[in-house]
Amino acid sequence: MNLPLLPTISTFFIVLSAVLVAIGWYLIRRRNIEAHKKVMLAAGAAALTFFIIYMSRTIFIGNTAFGGPDEYKLIYTIFLIFHICLATTGGIMGLITIWLGLKNRLEKHRKFGPITSIIWFFTAITGVVVYLLLYVIYEGGHTTSVFKAILGG
Repeated sequence: MNLPLLPTISTFFIVLSAVLVAIGWYLIRRRNIEAHKKVMLAAGAAALTFFIIYMSRTIFIGNTAFGGPDEYKLIYTIFLIFHICLATTGGIMGLITIWLGLKNRLEKHRKFGPITSIIWFFTAITGVVVYLLLYVIYEGGHTTSVFKAILGG
């Protein structure tokens, strides 16, 4: 098995962010507010690291097409769209939830936090499934950078 470096690293960071969110959830249940804050900021940093790696790879190297059987492409595409919607929603909600916590708007933070966490867990799980489908279970398909797709070549 020949796993691509950047997708493997970025997937590690999304999993790390979800693990840190789970730890943060545990810490706040124990009323350890300072540790919760630090761990959740670390979770946000891990998610941001994922996003930077993912976007850099997407722009400069490209996205990898699904390389599995044609009869699974529609299912994969629907699953990928679901994952992208979750990731976008989770990312935006994560930023809002962190901002609310840092601004001591704790009533709203407490309402948003559990929902954001659950969405983020599903984002991480579906992200790992996308990674497995693209690089582990099936061999990745064609990869083209945004620049090549737009400019040709």
